[in-house]
Amino acid sequence: MKKKIFFCLIVLFVVCVNIVYADDAIEEELSDIEIGEVLETASSVDELKINSRIAVVYDRASKNIVWGKDENKRTAMASTTKIMTAIVVIENAALDDTVKISAKAACTGGSRLGLKKDDKISLRDLLYGLMLKSGNDAAVAIAEHVGGSVPAFANMMNEKAKALKLVDSHFTSPHGLDNPEHYTTAYELAKITDYALKNETFRKIVGTKNYTVTINGYPKNINNTNELLGVLDGVYGVKTGFTNNAGRCLVTAIKKEGMDLIVIVIKADTKKDRTRDSVDIINYIIKNYESVDIKDTVQNEFEKWCLMNKKRFTIEKARNKDFTIGRENLKNERIIIKKTDIDNINVEFNAIYYFSAPVEKDTILGEMKIFVKDNLIEIDKLFFNENIEKNNIYDYFFKCLKCFK
Repeated sequence: MKKKIFFCLIVLFVVCVNIVYADDAIEEELSDIEIGEVLETASSVDELKINSRIAVVYDRASKNIVWGKDENKRTAMASTTKIMTAIVVIENAALDDTVKISAKAACTGGSRLGLKKDDKISLRDLLYGLMLKSGNDAAVAIAEHVGGSVPAFANMMNEKAKALKLVDSHFTSPHGLDNPEHYTTAYELAKITDYALKNETFRKIVGTKNYTVTINGYPKNINNTNELLGVLDGVYGVKTGFTNNAGRCLVTAIKKEGMDLIVIVIKADTKKDRTRDSVDIINYIIKNYESVDIKDTVQNEFEKWCLMNKKRFTIEKARNKDFTIGRENLKNERIIIKKTDIDNINVEFNAIYYFSAPVEKDTILGEMKIFVKDNLIEIDKLFFNENIEKNNIYDYFFKCLKCFK
């Protein structure tokens, strides 16, 4: 009997402590001196070498990948998961709700806000505990309150992933502890982050360095685990992460030199590596890339093409063959490209040159492709600006009369 009781206690201990290498659970914080050393020794080179196995730089304006390393490879994501958790909460719940902490939430291991069973805390403060302190206990409490259970909340996360048209992301939990069915890619994580940052509440939370939550009416100060926030100029979020499978992760949002970027590193060996890699990538992009206005270049190429090709169009039975061609507005008037490629912006046109009247206004006649070297960055449709009417019997009659003159 004693052995059975002892065995049950062991099982209960494992469940409550949840001994999983979780986000920031066994890491030492980088000191201000260490961060200073990273910033001072960060490289600014033409060829980028990083420790992280997976990385991406995502341009928030154009929605394009600027630079990447295995950015489409599926990977564990650790507590960067909580970016999706937060946006699902913000969009589906009242943040002023009071949440009573369950035994399951209180027993969740890994990085913690420090919640105990029956504690009372607002949903808003749980969000701050989730994103600043990276509390897995806060994540479970949130999931239970908003979704009814962790699996039900994970379903909400997956529904949101579908709505965002993600094909390589799947969620099983709100915290991101390792699970083979819980994964994303650096590219899709950047898309999730970009979407989340459009939300003012989310942006405010992840941009907060220090915050005081209230638990059972008592204040508790917490600090953001993001080591670059408030240290590197231009950084305004967003989230750290660590598990055995994901390695050290860091998602950084930064505005600098006219660029609004999301920089992600995953599977770094150490916290110092993830910090150094992130700074090196940022420095590399700032040194070697530029935000370029392509509006005039594209318009000039379009006008040139129209002038050279308009006479190639044949519109049978058209009453009036005088027409103009329009094009879709650029999705992105500014793009981030390598400085050495600024003179390699090319525009390619493909069109159908034969039509039969009547032709309605806005009928698609082709497309315009914009390339930087061999990299396709945008496709826009070409169309007729006017209705082109078909000849009627009177038009043919008057044409015949002209023949007898």
